[in-house]
Amino acid sequence: MSFQKPQVKPTNIELSCTEIGGLWGVYIQESLTVCFLTYLLHHLQDGQILPLAQEALNVSKGRLEKIKSFFVSENFPVPAGLSEGDVNLAAPALFHDTFTLSFIYMMNRLGMINFAFTATNNVRLDVLDFFNECIHTSTEMFGKAVRMMLEKGIYDRPPKMNYPHKIEYIEKTSFLDGIFGGKRPLNAIELSEIFFNIERNYFSVIILLGFAQVIEDKKLKDLIIRGKKISEQQIELFNNLLMQEDLLGTVPVSMEVTDSTVSPFSDKLIFSMINVLNSVDIILISHALALSMRDDLTGHYTKIIAQVMSYGKDIFDVMVKQKWIEQPPLTTNRKKLLE
Repeated sequence: MSFQKPQVKPTNIELSCTEIGGLWGVYIQESLTVCFLTYLLHHLQDGQILPLAQEALNVSKGRLEKIKSFFVSENFPVPAGLSEGDVNLAAPALFHDTFTLSFIYMMNRLGMINFAFTATNNVRLDVLDFFNECIHTSTEMFGKAVRMMLEKGIYDRPPKMNYPHKIEYIEKTSFLDGIFGGKRPLNAIELSEIFFNIERNYFSVIILLGFAQVIEDKKLKDLIIRGKKISEQQIELFNNLLMQEDLLGTVPVSMEVTDSTVSPFSDKLIFSMINVLNSVDIILISHALALSMRDDLTGHYTKIIAQVMSYGKDIFDVMVKQKWIEQPPLTTNRKKLLE
């Protein structure tokens, strides 16, 4: 029996599990982003947003090529991800032009969080350099999106608060109280988490409304509508918390979904996006839970996490049944080898 001689490399530092997992996950997400931006650009008419959208698309395509080069050089299977076959450019516009700006803003905001976390898990320097570059470009794109949203008057700034007059220390355990007795005001960290959870859920409501409008399968449509209601419930809950603090609730400034009922996306792409949004929701609600010090907030966040995880499980089950979800790389099954 003959075996092919392995290819000689300048160095032989193989990818670790953290590097494989990080690159694999980003490849799947960026392939989804490329599909979305390709479609949005196809219908985009706003001359101010168009160059930014093209830049965002080029960034995502560049990331895909770089990750592909990592995998090819390691003789590692390149993920299938999403492709042009998952997009129907002939379908009418499903979103108005401002949604493209919202999409770039939200994807890069979430990208900064994800890339920073992923970078800390990588020690092979070329991979670390790649994720550092991703952090830099996402931060840059986020800043450009915010600037343009401010210029167009479609960015809702976080709530203002009065500056404290002096440094103070917590003196009573009642600082944690939020269910029984008098509640203290929200602190700056808690208020920030509430605001950005509202903002993220508004984005989810818009995108899920568009999906529900165009998907044909009744069972899948009902599942999408259920997800939309979960986001709406979170918005209502967090806005009520703000109102109870004599702070104005956050409201959307425009409707970004057209009246089209022709799907521009494959069902696989639609559910892949919902799966990503669910994962992000669980991560960021958990983050808010960890930072909140009022027990009514921790109670709310705990219930939301359980609700989103239950919904995410149903989304996952559909995707597995339809063979829409790629299996992440697995470690070697040693027990099977020893049989």
